[in-house]
Amino acid sequence: MLFMVIERFKDRDALAVYRRFRERGRMTPDGLTFVESWVEANCDRCFQIMECDDVRLLQVWAAHWRDLVEFEFVPVAPGKATAEALMPFLDQPLGDEGT
Repeated sequence: MLFMVIERFKDRDALAVYRRFRERGRMTPDGLTFVESWVEANCDRCFQIMECDDVRLLQVWAAHWRDLVEFEFVPVAPGKATAEALMPFLDQPLGDEGT
């Protein structure tokens, strides 16, 4: 399962986060895979895609960073997969989605 991870750097201190990353790496447990990340232009937040089958792995990973980062985990699906899943419903009249 894919998760959009929104990291809010505490005290807006991206340098502390990057220092720890340089020293210790990402510190992800086995079974949690980093896919990609993007950092907000002002360095207040980081947006990551992570993949795992057990949400507890996200919790373990977040525990390593809890002093520097506040986390939000949002389960997501690729847009192409969502479009394929919704394809059978596209020709139904509006309001008939539940039938």
